[in-house]
Amino acid sequence: MIVVTGASGQLGKLVIQFLLEKIPASEIIAAVRNPEKSKDLAELGVQVRRADYNDPASLTEAFKGAEKILLISSSEIGQRTAQHSAVIAAAKQAEVKVIAYTSVLKADTSPLALAGEHLETEQALKASGVPFVILRNGWYTENYTASIPAALAHNAFIGSAGDGKIASAARKDYAAAAATVLLNPVISGTIYELAGDDTYTLAEFVNEIAKQSGKAVSYVNLSQDEFAAALEVAGLPKPFAALIADSDIGVSKGALFDDSHQLSQLIGYSTQSYSASIKIALQV
Repeated sequence: MIVVTGASGQLGKLVIQFLLEKIPASEIIAAVRNPEKSKDLAELGVQVRRADYNDPASLTEAFKGAEKILLISSSEIGQRTAQHSAVIAAAKQAEVKVIAYTSVLKADTSPLALAGEHLETEQALKASGVPFVILRNGWYTENYTASIPAALAHNAFIGSAGDGKIASAARKDYAAAAATVLLNPVISGTIYELAGDDTYTLAEFVNEIAKQSGKAVSYVNLSQDEFAAALEVAGLPKPFAALIADSDIGVSKGALFDDSHQLSQLIGYSTQSYSASIKIALQV
């Protein structure tokens, strides 16, 4: 029995789709905060169970009978260490054979502010005594393609990444990696550094947008404070805007570059190129 936490999210749903290609739906548990809002998952035939990271009792109940758990990191910045620790405790109580956790690329050396909670979770896993595998995911290319409409509207794509190289991959590639790990025997303590096969700077990314769209759009590099302020003006909450700006500065320091190709090796095929991701985004 495989449990996927955060199963109603974009990554979780993709992981379940990959699992369904290999195992019966009856062997998959979709752990979600609000089951009533996850009828689409229930229609796939998987078991949908309530699992709220802030409610340890719900986690204990959701993990009954579980053999493996995919802990998809919480989106609640500042609360993740406590939430993930609750999941790990419930998994230990359920005597699961392995937890796979979605961390961040090079969590132990990353300059990204958001890496802190990921590293704390990794340390909690190591201290728990539960067998574990860490999936250190790089950036989703979708993090950038989501900004294409605004870039085309304003003829500019803003950021603070400078000439930093980015090795992102499509969300589906990371989902395939998670499913692969869950479906195969693992060696506890294994850490995968997962990133895309091709690399680019944001300027190169934006040039590709211009090329494919046929519209004038250029990359505008801002200071960290300027970028954070611009994101706030666009409607993002101040803490989230600051986190995104910090991440872009991290990009300029190499935080999202990795050329080990562990992701494509794990899934058995090349990751989706950024040009392909841009093409898909422009068609939507």
